[in-house]
Amino acid sequence: MQTSNTDQVAIQILGKEFLINCPRESQPELMTTAQLLDQRMKEIKARGKVFGLDRIAVMAALNLTHELLKTQQELEALKRQQQQISARIAKTLSEKPE
Repeated sequence: MQTSNTDQVAIQILGKEFLINCPRESQPELMTTAQLLDQRMKEIKARGKVFGLDRIAVMAALNLTHELLKTQQELEALKRQQQQISARIAKTLSEKPE
């Protein structure tokens, strides 16, 4: 019988424990992710403008998603710049001196 490499991992978010099924090799990433989410939710709660765990979670998710999309856009812009630079270098190297 094959054993599963997935375990239940306990994470803490705003003082509440959640059990998450997670592959063993991904558990360090899960813990880091949970800590970041917990930190963001605590920051939102501390501002005192959003009440309720569900609303705080939605605000944290929106903020993190916004950051992710912004980072992806910046990465795409950097990739385009890299391609332009590579094309200029290739053009310059292929030009024959007179």
